[in-house]
Amino acid sequence: MSRLPEQYLQNMKELLKDDYDQYLDSFSKKRYYGLRVNTSRISVEDFLKIAPFHLEPISWTDDGFYYDEEERPSRHPYFYAGLYYLQEPSAMLPAEALPINEGDIVLDACAAPGGKSSKLANRLKGSGFLVSNDISVSRCQVLLKNLETMGIVNACVMAEDITKLDRFENFFDKILIDAPCSGEGMFRKEPSLIREWEEKGNTYYSDLQKKIIASAIRLLKDGGKMVYSTCTFSPQEDEEIIEYALNTCPDLKVLPIETAEGFEPGISDHTGNCVRLYPHKIRGEGHFVALLQKKEEPLNKKKKTQYRSFSISEDISITLPEGNIVQRGEKLYYEPISTPDLKGLRVLRSGLFLGEEKHGRFEPSQSLSMALKEKEYKNTLNLCSDDPRVLKYLKCETLDVKDFNKEGTVLVCADSYPLGFGKIKNGILKNRYPANYRYK
Repeated sequence: MSRLPEQYLQNMKELLKDDYDQYLDSFSKKRYYGLRVNTSRISVEDFLKIAPFHLEPISWTDDGFYYDEEERPSRHPYFYAGLYYLQEPSAMLPAEALPINEGDIVLDACAAPGGKSSKLANRLKGSGFLVSNDISVSRCQVLLKNLETMGIVNACVMAEDITKLDRFENFFDKILIDAPCSGEGMFRKEPSLIREWEEKGNTYYSDLQKKIIASAIRLLKDGGKMVYSTCTFSPQEDEEIIEYALNTCPDLKVLPIETAEGFEPGISDHTGNCVRLYPHKIRGEGHFVALLQKKEEPLNKKKKTQYRSFSISEDISITLPEGNIVQRGEKLYYEPISTPDLKGLRVLRSGLFLGEEKHGRFEPSQSLSMALKEKEYKNTLNLCSDDPRVLKYLKCETLDVKDFNKEGTVLVCADSYPLGFGKIKNGILKNRYPANYRYK
């Protein structure tokens, strides 16, 4: 067990009382590993039919599973095809606890690296709009890559300070805040966080958390719902933030969260409906989750999502929710009809980047490849996932494909799930897989 600060141990002893020794014992046990099926690409039922790993359901989500660390799903082609996202099991609860309806306009306020955003997008089913925001531009680069790998078409990736988003006052149907915190719940998983705790403690984050939740309340519609979560145990960063929010906005109330075995309630007067997760009580790390609603007024009923086929080029016809194809310079984008006004904001990408018009022909993008189904591209190269050429492709190498009678630009697939593009000439595939996506 890593050395834990004495002040932290004293805090936990006061918090856990008789459970304190059990908590300490959890540091001597192995952590748990989880993956969540990307239902924007494949149903849970279909994934379980092809999954090459031994999986065990996680009780608080319908698309999450434990896996054995030694199976290393991050090395399988299905990971690069965006069929699942690797996520710590407890971290799956916040996005699961936020009720999402098709057509909702949703803000993930502290979104990087994208695990929770991709879950929210799965539940939107391509409808409505998701603003995935993180104040760090560098972290947003990772967020964007992850959302594009998951084939998400109805999201904006933005790098802004939430306290400066006044134009969106009373705008969002749902908001998720996975707040920056002292990370106490992750000490077993990431011992490096212990040193940061010694440097900053809890007070450093609580002031920031109050600013974030106060801003989010202003951005939330009347009748809207919001999840506030952290991966820390400190009441100063958990229950006290919720109490602060309730005092700030008298129209706010705490809603119950569907619980699973081992979940513990919040510990202050008004937070009994909140959920605390402890590593000695559940098969996962530490978390705190609260579900809030602003006023009782019902949200406007959303219209049923309409889909249509877009012919991007003579080779590509993709079915997407209603929206528009827009051109900016040589680049083409698909934008959902629900896209808000983003002018003047630090936006990395809005909607789906389709590709570029170059020298009179269309060059499809990597993000488009991940949003396509095999049947939506005219010329495909489908390899078995255990074909050695799949890993060579993911390593950006040239492939010998003389056994396929194909020429020109192809959509490369593993077991019919797209990975990216390449161009075949005389039986040799020139690789167009992006270097920053490369298999490592």
